[in-house]
Amino acid sequence: MAASATREKIVSSADQLFYERGFEVTSFADVAEMVGISRGNFYYHFKTKDEILDAVIARRIKDRDEMLGRWIDGDQTPKQSVASFIRILEMNNKKIRSSGCPVGTLFSELAKLNHPGRPAARGLFDLFRVWLRRRFEEMGRHRDADALAMHILARSQGAATLANAYPDEPFLETEVAQMLAWLDAVADQQDQTQQDT
Repeated sequence: MAASATREKIVSSADQLFYERGFEVTSFADVAEMVGISRGNFYYHFKTKDEILDAVIARRIKDRDEMLGRWIDGDQTPKQSVASFIRILEMNNKKIRSSGCPVGTLFSELAKLNHPGRPAARGLFDLFRVWLRRRFEEMGRHRDADALAMHILARSQGAATLANAYPDEPFLETEVAQMLAWLDAVADQQDQTQQDT
């Protein structure tokens, strides 16, 4: 396996293990075993677990940024783009029920550890916040765009946490439907405001 492919497999495996097991309890040996390489080969690519964490966070930000960009490039309206963001919960339903939200769980764990990687991990939330704010601005909600973005983030994180706590209940589906109804109301309110001016 080429060095770049090995490095990518290490980051991908670490990403999965950090999500499913947690950052703190995942060891070098766990990642090396999942990748199928020796520890010596592993250390060629990463000297510390924090280096792996940095690579995992960078990968998550890149992947999410590309996903968000595809929605815009796919000619979705701002409202449709926000609806796609809300539906991430449904797309990741099974994972969320078993392991929670990958963004929220990682940040919470690093915060409990007072880990220096917290600001980088918060970068995922920052990416979502800025992207959502811009979509609401494009919908004409300039004054409260950031508050609306934070509302979606807060509600989706809360829904993911409770779906993980109550995995056998149809809680997540209900929350997604209510968030989509809320989005319709926000868009309708803006449409009415524009008609009245």
